[in-house]
Amino acid sequence: MQKTIVFLVITLVFLSCKNNKETNGKLNVVTTTSMITDLVKNIGGNHINLKGLMGSGVDPHLYKASEGDVSKLADADIIFYNGLHLEGKLVEVFEKMKNKKTIAISDALDRNTLIGSEYFASNYDPHIWFNTDYWIQATQFIVKKLAEAIPEQKASFETNGANYIKQLETLKTQIESTIKTLPKEKRILVTAHDAFNYFGKSFGFEVVGLQGLSTATEAGVQDVQKLSAFIIEHNVKAIFVESSVPKRTIEALQAAVNSKGHDVKIGGSLYSDALGDTGTIEGTYIGMFKYNVNTIVNALK
Repeated sequence: MQKTIVFLVITLVFLSCKNNKETNGKLNVVTTTSMITDLVKNIGGNHINLKGLMGSGVDPHLYKASEGDVSKLADADIIFYNGLHLEGKLVEVFEKMKNKKTIAISDALDRNTLIGSEYFASNYDPHIWFNTDYWIQATQFIVKKLAEAIPEQKASFETNGANYIKQLETLKTQIESTIKTLPKEKRILVTAHDAFNYFGKSFGFEVVGLQGLSTATEAGVQDVQKLSAFIIEHNVKAIFVESSVPKRTIEALQAAVNSKGHDVKIGGSLYSDALGDTGTIEGTYIGMFKYNVNTIVNALK
């Protein structure tokens, strides 16, 4: 692993020493997760050349850079990534890159407001996109960074950002309205891993993940038994798989619960660490969030 990181860093440094020409006169921007790609696209529009590293169903916790990724990173003028050690296997590469502008969007947030986590080197839960207020702050942050890089397009970025913030504010209102239809005692969300703690804190859900915060950890028999007892005790109607996490662990949890005489269904697949397919409604941040909330509420009623 260490040799791979060293190789990537050396390669990127070597390539970045070349004169990096902007394609079609536009800034080359690279993003990591699909959530960040969608956000930067809404702000940058046609004024940037945007390339995302991770697509639909990709788990950023376990993601490894390919040869194609090395080329994208080497050609980038700006790299936006989540930070807080979400991109576990890329973090050291970003931190050691020279002559590159790597920007963690989590730097936009007040650390004192984040959820603590012993599972990450940052000591914070990195799944910040499930707090819509954080995403508004991230929007403002990216607007500022792009405007600094391309001053002549500052007005355009600010307009795009303001329009997108209005959409995010509307999204939050719609989410709150949908959740109000679910009784408070039923607002218990059980998923494959703890990606939804910011969602739970923002919208009043108790969130329990089988694998903890990182999918790099494996759920054991004791984890399954402990959570199955919790589900029975609280009469949880449905549990959920995630699009970027193998469903076998949740299926094992369902089997454990059912073997004890309690019926629990798999309420659907939620988008956690990645958006849906490009070109679909769920392939956007707003569409993903609406889909998740509707799926959760309908299954738990």
